[in-house]
Amino acid sequence: MRVARLAHETDFGGWREAARRLRAEGVAPDGVLWIVDGGGSLFAADAEPEAATAAGCVESRESVGFTVSRDFLGVAERAVLHRSEERFGLLYRLLWRLRREPRLMRDASDPDVWRAQALARDVNRAAHKMKAFVRFRSARDAAGEAFVAWFEPAHRVVEATAPFFARRFANMRFSILTPDVCVHWDLRSLSFTPGADPADAPRADALEDYWRTYYASIFNPARLKVDAMTKEMPKRYWRNLPEAALIPDLIANAQDQTRQMVAAPASKPARRIAGVPRAGAAAPSDDPPRSLEAVAAGVSGCRRCELWRDATQGVAGEGAGAARIMFVGEQPGDQEDLAGRPFVGPAGQLFDRALAQAGVPRDAAWITNAVKHFRHELQGKRRIHKTPSAGQVSACRWWLDAERALMRPKVIVALGATAALGVMGKAIPVGRLRGAPIVLADGAQGVVTWHPSYMLRLRDAAAKAAAFEGFVADLKMAWSLAA
Repeated sequence: MRVARLAHETDFGGWREAARRLRAEGVAPDGVLWIVDGGGSLFAADAEPEAATAAGCVESRESVGFTVSRDFLGVAERAVLHRSEERFGLLYRLLWRLRREPRLMRDASDPDVWRAQALARDVNRAAHKMKAFVRFRSARDAAGEAFVAWFEPAHRVVEATAPFFARRFANMRFSILTPDVCVHWDLRSLSFTPGADPADAPRADALEDYWRTYYASIFNPARLKVDAMTKEMPKRYWRNLPEAALIPDLIANAQDQTRQMVAAPASKPARRIAGVPRAGAAAPSDDPPRSLEAVAAGVSGCRRCELWRDATQGVAGEGAGAARIMFVGEQPGDQEDLAGRPFVGPAGQLFDRALAQAGVPRDAAWITNAVKHFRHELQGKRRIHKTPSAGQVSACRWWLDAERALMRPKVIVALGATAALGVMGKAIPVGRLRGAPIVLADGAQGVVTWHPSYMLRLRDAAAKAAAFEGFVADLKMAWSLAA
């Protein structure tokens, strides 16, 4: 009997090296005893050391440089993290069989393959539960505020799952304490220390009230399925979840709450779904508006394209009525549609920051959009932005032209391709003409630059910073032209 000793419970590298050597020497699976140092075994004292060869175990020799399929490696890397004591022996048995059955991993009905894949699935499920059920509590140390969580994973997934938390909570220092190993993030790198005790975790903090309030608010008694809920949120995790204390009462009261929901009168549909115009909106008219107030009233009742049907309201421009510079965006976003004002959402916040750096007072400019209603599509309860069509831009140019005619700005800045189409009446390559003044038909200077949302979509930090710097430079140049 050969003894293969591994350094720790998740020593996949050690198992792989030992397994390659043993298979190359022809040591059959039933001739190997796998031992984790510190784990102990009733049979280890009677087994021969791994360097020796037990009689009758050697069948043939092969080069250590053999290869196995990615399917096997993928399953093995996950199965090693399982708490089953059979995992190392099972994986070596599969490796041994792959020598004569290279397509073995494709046979899902094979007992060894099925068992190894079941171990890997259990590990994947445990990693998913860790991502879902870790709850941080506020703490402080010599470096300031930090967050600490106690978690008891079903399998040894802490080190494999730690990078997810480093990405998800990159800007906060945290520690996740578990009985197996503890993970720490210091805003720069991950580190690991030996397992901890539940007493090492901080006690409940004020944040747990928010968790309970949130959970109670999203609980839908009409869709309650206790078996499905406890399968997705196993009771083994409840003692570490602040919201779990609410579950028994929520289940007990579910039937009464459902009856109350059924008996309650129907709510009125949202305006953006029903297409009901805002109260007091002016009726559509073909007469050119004679004031910016008339433009705003006309936008509220506009029916020049179909976008009004799904929008909450039309969003006209705002700012200084005699502004020397006009900024034209694409269309209102979700927050602009609800607030009735242009550029108040995430893109608007970035736009305000760029205006401030460029030295352009927002209240000294006129800010509007090429299209005055929010074009979107529903995905569940979310309204996802859709770029307006050329026909919709053309239909809405009536209002943009009216704003231009009433204000006569010296400079018009088109923020993005849709805005450039609305201002100039033709498609403009933003990247090629960005920052170069263009004389418009009414004598104003036109400037084309990026829309702020373009920078929000950039994932690379360096590219985002460079784009923002160029955007600020374009705004400075446009402001100088308006002087």
